[in-house]
Amino acid sequence: MVFIMDRVGILVVCYGSRGVAIVDSFSRSQNYATEIYVIDKQRNPYNVKKAKKHVVIPDFDVEKICKFAKKHERMIDFGIVGPEKPIINGVRDVVERETEIPMICPTREYAIEGSKVAQRRLFQRVVPEANPSFRVFDPKDYSTLSKVKRNLNVWLDELNNKVAIKPDRPAAGKGVGVWGDHFNTREQLLEHFLSNYEYGAVIVEKKVDGEESSFQAFCDGKHLAPLPETRDYKRAFDEDKGPNTGGMGSYKDVSDWLPFMTPADKEKEIQIVNKIFKKLKGKGSNPGLRGVPFYEAFIHTGRGPKILENNSRPGDPEIQNLLPILKDDFVDVCFRILDGNLRRVRFEKRATVVTYMAPPNYGGFKNVFPERVNSSEIDKPVDLSGAYGLTKKYEERVRIYPGSMELRDDGQTYALDSRTLCAVGIGENIENARENSLDGLRAVKGGALWFRADIASRDHITKSMEHMKRLRSQW
Repeated sequence: MVFIMDRVGILVVCYGSRGVAIVDSFSRSQNYATEIYVIDKQRNPYNVKKAKKHVVIPDFDVEKICKFAKKHERMIDFGIVGPEKPIINGVRDVVERETEIPMICPTREYAIEGSKVAQRRLFQRVVPEANPSFRVFDPKDYSTLSKVKRNLNVWLDELNNKVAIKPDRPAAGKGVGVWGDHFNTREQLLEHFLSNYEYGAVIVEKKVDGEESSFQAFCDGKHLAPLPETRDYKRAFDEDKGPNTGGMGSYKDVSDWLPFMTPADKEKEIQIVNKIFKKLKGKGSNPGLRGVPFYEAFIHTGRGPKILENNSRPGDPEIQNLLPILKDDFVDVCFRILDGNLRRVRFEKRATVVTYMAPPNYGGFKNVFPERVNSSEIDKPVDLSGAYGLTKKYEERVRIYPGSMELRDDGQTYALDSRTLCAVGIGENIENARENSLDGLRAVKGGALWFRADIASRDHITKSMEHMKRLRSQW
């Protein structure tokens, strides 16, 4: 007897390793014969290989995305969007207006990632207990720079300089500055503030002492399906030093919460996000929230979790921790999202660790790690064949997801200027998963790539656990 699987056409708007993880999950479907139509920022080597049709739209222009979708409309059953820019710019609104393709991402109205100011004000109304004290400094409200500096200094005096500075606009995690981490004098603080203020409103909020976690949830407009917790590493270098990046790695424990958390912490997060969800959803259902409208950065304190920010799309690298261990067929998950009957999503009880590699010029950090970078490899092709071979040897306990990489006409793959690739290690515990991830990176050749060596290390996790123990003992 021959079993013929249903054909499903899927539009994927993606950039980087997050998009590759999404494409990989669809291509591994056991229930459907998937045909994937990829819109990419460049010729990602993995996506070029897996896609039925692949097109490069570097600026993610919404009208160009819609034109591609319309051209292949008859072959596409649904679409999904990874990066924030097209979501914020209303890609779902345009594609669903111009075609019959249902999209899995929030509409422009519910892409609350677009404004940190709007987020803070929403949270203050709905979950004030989870919202740090803050002030908004908007150029529209001040006639001169001296006036805004005067008001800023009053607020800094009140908080004894212990603040976090965040631009209103999305900055992919790179615009945030924190007292004691990114600046240690008021002069340095002011410099960081002004570098953001020249582009628009800036939030200056009370610095919160705690440990960070990433909460994600799929949403069908009626229900939230919380996903297992992950921990992101934003800082560029080992021991959490250097400027913020898009994320140098992340980990997930075997359980649905992290080692420094308790089950009650996870439940409190769910309660907080559900309050926000119910406020935005209103009565009944709100299809505008379909997708991952809540990827919440929490910081856990001695008195419970606080919200650092909300994103309206899957995390990068956090979603890479989860999709490789998804027990449900990802196509079925997407159909349940579209049908409005998503109750839960099942994952294997395994730990995962994601570690990113970056090129020497990433974020302007050129030659920061000369001992790890072979200068003769700069601008040379990146060879992934050994890493892919390791994936087979490890029986898929290692996944290699190319990110900011480009397949060129010479058939070679080159690193671009952002995070080049990530290796996902899967194991029975965090330590085993971490070793698998690092083994995957060590098998990559060329490009003079570097990575943080302490992602999910035992020392880092132990420090987090001890820190939380101290914070809880104070209350």
